[in-house]
Amino acid sequence: MMPELPEVETMRRGILAIEGATITAAEKVRCLRKPIAVTPNISTIRRRLVGKKVKQVGRIGKRVVIQMENDDRLLFEPRMTGLVLVADPPSQEHVRFRLEFSHGEKEVLYWDRRGLGMIYLLNDQQYQDRFSLENLGPDALDVTGPLLKKIFGKSRRPVKVALLDQKKVAGIGNLYASEILYVAAIHPAKRCDRITLKQWDLIAETTVDILQTAIAHEGSTLSDGTYRNALNDPGGYQNMHRVYDKEDKPCPICMDTPITRIVQAQRSTFFCKACQKRS
Repeated sequence: MMPELPEVETMRRGILAIEGATITAAEKVRCLRKPIAVTPNISTIRRRLVGKKVKQVGRIGKRVVIQMENDDRLLFEPRMTGLVLVADPPSQEHVRFRLEFSHGEKEVLYWDRRGLGMIYLLNDQQYQDRFSLENLGPDALDVTGPLLKKIFGKSRRPVKVALLDQKKVAGIGNLYASEILYVAAIHPAKRCDRITLKQWDLIAETTVDILQTAIAHEGSTLSDGTYRNALNDPGGYQNMHRVYDKEDKPCPICMDTPITRIVQAQRSTFFCKACQKRS
């Protein structure tokens, strides 16, 4: 599972102690595995970061953002298997990047088993350009029914596929989209232009509730065990999943209908045919 908003927000909260600290070292760790993308080169990153103070640790969509006192921003984009850690990593051979600090957390590591993640340093203008509303939608924790209707109301795309579009809404991924639509009782293949404002209100309310609850439980660690919080501990929200990865198990609401799995845009979708009628 790619880390989604709750997992990345948990990573962000896990390194908040670096706020106010000065970066004393930045290192691209030698790794024999598939290299990750680090831009610009490490000597430039080191020159721009070392000796500078961390102003704020933020999040934009599915990325952790370390904002410096001069508004340069170092972004960790974990993609499939990336982790931002302050504890010993799951394995030493997959550590890709290290920051050291003057106080607070003495060290932040970026670990990535598959090497699909990215680290990049942007100045303030580059950041504003890259993450303008033309390129990245509003954060999923801020959505409302009228906003979702405005964004998606004329689209003919299936609602599950639409919710995954980061240019429209930032932070929702495959797992939470299935959970949101199940709780909202909306069929995942229902076209956006056929969803009423009342249903968009319900989707928005459910989105915020599920994501906030998942954050409170520090995200979801699936059976592969990849996702971990900053202390290298598993999340807890996987114990609260209703439909995700539960094909053929009974629906927890109606209890009679087995959960169905379909494929939408090359991604697995889980839902209940009885509780999420398409009409």
